[in-house]
Amino acid sequence: MNNDEDNGRFDRDERQRPLVVQVQRARGYGTVAELEDEKPASVRELERQIFMAEWGPILALPVKSVRGGFQAAIDEFGHLDWGAFGTEDFARLHGPFDKARYKIGKLKVELRNAVIMLEMVAAKVSGAVIDSLMAGLRKGTIELEDLADWNQYFFAQRYLRVKRLRAEIRELREHRFRRRAQAAGLAG
Repeated sequence: MNNDEDNGRFDRDERQRPLVVQVQRARGYGTVAELEDEKPASVRELERQIFMAEWGPILALPVKSVRGGFQAAIDEFGHLDWGAFGTEDFARLHGPFDKARYKIGKLKVELRNAVIMLEMVAAKVSGAVIDSLMAGLRKGTIELEDLADWNQYFFAQRYLRVKRLRAEIRELREHRFRRRAQAAGLAG
């Protein structure tokens, strides 16, 4: 007999048998490096770690903030807490909250979405029809109720929406400019 018998690789009959698989862990739970061994990792924690391993580099890429700028925290009494940004220098640089500027920003986002929708609908209407529709809508000779074709109707509807949003943004900018001029004493 050779040393292989002592290792358990052969039976007494000298026939080859498959290797024995030994269990490496005593429990059937997964473990997490940060947790103690007594606590089994939950399925949610394991999924979070897999998600972070796969998507972590993508999530770490810099992006433009949707909210933009600094946001104040609101405490339990409803008071704004600007933290380090509540200093006099911050107030001097950024000034008080401007409702008109905020509304203009919201309308710009809405306008961008409306333009995208207009472009999508415009792809279904021919160029000559688009030109005649836009001219008729500007002059007021064409009404939405007059349009029988659905693609033309939706194009006209989106066009009027874009036109209205642009007019609202223009009016808010003019109002803001007049208000700032009055505050500076330039206009009577």
